[in-house]
Amino acid sequence: MTHDPRTALINGLRDLAAFLEAHPDVPVTTSVTVNHFPRHHTDAEKRADIDQIAARVGSTIDQADIPYGHYSTSRFFGPVEYRAVAILAAARARHDAEATYRGCVQPDA
Repeated sequence: MTHDPRTALINGLRDLAAFLEAHPDVPVTTSVTVNHFPRHHTDAEKRADIDQIAARVGSTIDQADIPYGHYSTSRFFGPVEYRAVAILAAARARHDAEATYRGCVQPDA
């Protein structure tokens, strides 16, 4: 087994494809998304990372995600999507604020 995460992912995807091909009785979904989230700290660094990925995979920035505080790009390989998403600081802060009371309010049975 390899310790390189990239090689491990690629090998795992190949193994999954071979397994599904050999076992047509195993149900599958109609699509799969592989997500990448930048590990940088600032929004500017995260956006730059997504911009570089978009250039490398030949895609554009998904404008529909911007109002929600996500900066993303993706490329499809049939029903398989490679998606790179930066969740910007304002979106993370909004999520944290909305989750403040999570678990404290219980609906009536």
